[in-house]
Amino acid sequence: MKTSKVVPLRPGLQERRRQPRAVEASPVLAAAVRAGLSASPKTLPAALLYDDLGSALFEAITLLPEYEVTRADLRLLESKAGDVGALLPTADVVELGPGAGRKAKLFLERFAAGRAVRFSAIDVSEAALRDCARTVEQVPHVSVSTVKGRYLDGLNDVVAARRPGVPLLVLFLGSNLSNFDRAEAQGVLFAIRRMLREGDALLLATDLDKPAAQLIPAYDDACGVTAAFNKNLLVRLNRELSANFDVSAFHHEARWSTVHRRIEMHLVATRPLEVTLGATGDVFHFAHGESLWTESSHRFRTDELDGWGHDAGFVTQAQWVDPHWAFAHTLFRVGTSGVTS
Repeated sequence: MKTSKVVPLRPGLQERRRQPRAVEASPVLAAAVRAGLSASPKTLPAALLYDDLGSALFEAITLLPEYEVTRADLRLLESKAGDVGALLPTADVVELGPGAGRKAKLFLERFAAGRAVRFSAIDVSEAALRDCARTVEQVPHVSVSTVKGRYLDGLNDVVAARRPGVPLLVLFLGSNLSNFDRAEAQGVLFAIRRMLREGDALLLATDLDKPAAQLIPAYDDACGVTAAFNKNLLVRLNRELSANFDVSAFHHEARWSTVHRRIEMHLVATRPLEVTLGATGDVFHFAHGESLWTESSHRFRTDELDGWGHDAGFVTQAQWVDPHWAFAHTLFRVGTSGVTS
């Protein structure tokens, strides 16, 4: 956990997070993998892609020419973060899944504008949190704390330690919401809303509907970085669960589902395989051509997002769409009214 310029979240919490990850995560990881590989079709939670190496590979993906999602997100942050600051003249900021902190730094430079702001970063990757803290602590008047954990668990910790009388602004940027099924995505909005109180806000970034020909290259780039990101999941299982996946026997595949309006990432077996999880003793079989479904990335409509926010108990205060790549930032408030564009 980053200790420089850190605001403690709760007595004892910092010490607990210093325990080795394997002690905390292995039983959870083993249970998730056992359930996913026993399912039909075989599938694993997308969150498992983001170990330290996976997080670094994803940062590389955001720099690829095919992956316009991040650049659209950055353009909106650069042009609209000041507007968010004008609408929320006093607020502390927490980001769910900040990665290395590039977006948080860009946002806070414009949002804080000389005001003292507490920033909390929540991520499953300790390496990403260290990078994020190093990046964000460069912003004047911003103090940084980090929380290692899943989005909602971490947000619950931050909410429990919030400053009295200071609103919270939750940043959910990139295309993080898209990794959840639509019902789960709505559930996430409901869960965030339940933790917030009047005057708090959520800035939600979402990639919008567009032709599959635009989307598939963003998930199957010419350099093979996304393929390496996907295959690293097998490397992680070999390392952390003593599995014996032959990584070279799987190829990366990106698919577009018109019915579900989502990109799917799969690892497809190129020959029959028997895989053992040494940590649990479980044995799984892959037929030639059978896939392991590792991630879904859904696309949305602006009216769909407005409806979900309303159902969760938010009011849409502002919504901006990038003119070059259909990508939206929606500012939801609690207990406020008035919609702008």
